[in-house]
Amino acid sequence: MSVGLYMDVHVPRLVTRGLRRRGVEVLTAQEDHTTELKDPELLDRAGELGLVLVSQDKDLLIEASRRHRGSIFFAGVIYVPQLGISIADFIADLELLATAGRPEDFKDRTYFLPLQ
Repeated sequence: MSVGLYMDVHVPRLVTRGLRRRGVEVLTAQEDHTTELKDPELLDRAGELGLVLVSQDKDLLIEASRRHRGSIFFAGVIYVPQLGISIADFIADLELLATAGRPEDFKDRTYFLPLQ
C-alpha cells in the first residue's frame, strides 16, 4: 500500500508535478483551499484525509513535536529544508517514502529529507 502526500503551500509546484508523473498520490493545500490554515488545523486536515503532510515550514516541526510529546494523533510529517536539496532529490526521496511506506509507518512521526 502506498502513502498519499499532502503538500503545504511552501512545497514547489515542480515537486508536485514530478510526483504525479511518477504515479504518487498528491493533494496540495491550494487545491484543498486550506492555504490560510494554521499549522494545527493543517495537520488535522491532512490526518482527516489520511495523508502525510509535506512541509518546508520549520514552525510546523514545533507543532508536530508538541503532538508527539502529548500523544496527540497526526498522520505524519515529512520535513524538507528550503536549502540543501535539489528538486530531483526532493522528488526521488518523496517517491521512495510514498511508494515503499505504509500509512502506519508515518503515524505520529516526523521524517526529514534528504534521505541519507
